[in-house]
Amino acid sequence: MPDPAPVAGSAQSPLPAPAPRPSGWRAGLHLLGTLALVPLYLGAASLMALACVRVGADLIAGIDPFLPPNRRPFIGAMALARRELAVDILRQVFLAGLVLGTALWWDGAGWRARLALDRERPNGMRARNLLLVLLLWPLAHILWVSTTATLFGTSFGQGTRLSPLLTPAAVAAWLAYVVVLAPLAEELLMRGEIFRRARAVLGPAAAILLTAAIFAIAHISVSGPSGLSLARPVSLLPLALALGILRWRTGRLWPCIALHGWSNLALIAYVLWPG
Repeated sequence: MPDPAPVAGSAQSPLPAPAPRPSGWRAGLHLLGTLALVPLYLGAASLMALACVRVGADLIAGIDPFLPPNRRPFIGAMALARRELAVDILRQVFLAGLVLGTALWWDGAGWRARLALDRERPNGMRARNLLLVLLLWPLAHILWVSTTATLFGTSFGQGTRLSPLLTPAAVAAWLAYVVVLAPLAEELLMRGEIFRRARAVLGPAAAILLTAAIFAIAHISVSGPSGLSLARPVSLLPLALALGILRWRTGRLWPCIALHGWSNLALIAYVLWPG
């Protein structure tokens, strides 16, 4: 899969020639390091979020955060649910901060180019085609997720409702997490840092496949006594491939963030729509 040609008639100055790709064992070490970054980023963000919520929420509730488990008071189901939501939100905030911070550390003023957040390279996709992808993809995504749920025998959108005990502020925070924070943080990591590192040693097709596989594997969940559930990663694989292709074709990260968030919003609307 060749790289997309620059837009004809662009008045921008030519880009410097890319550095030669490492090969052989150097390329292998580079890929291993790239793969190792994913659990490091995700693990660090999760630990930071858990620590902040555990200590902060305990102090707010007047509980000693260092009490042993057998002496901790029960805080109630609603408080536990709020803490879980806070952990999810802070995890994405810390993940985005870690990716942005390390990009700034490694490349200084070039951190935007590193994460494809700048306009150095011309957009390789026409605006009309990009708009069509953004408008039509959620329909294909919903159809694929529904089909995989049926194939794996899992429920999808059956009797799903928001809890009436959730406050409007909690609902707004949850929507912001699903539609804005999660797409932003995950795309900064996957189609930003990881895709850039993969392209240093791989062609575009291989980089798209690698980042899609990592994205899907990261969403493997535990489903009760049956063990690991593959329904969610399989349902997300086409979206991951589409995001990788969009990243390659446009040379930008913003379209990936937009498509990711728009797909999440469409899926929520489909699941929660009355009837």
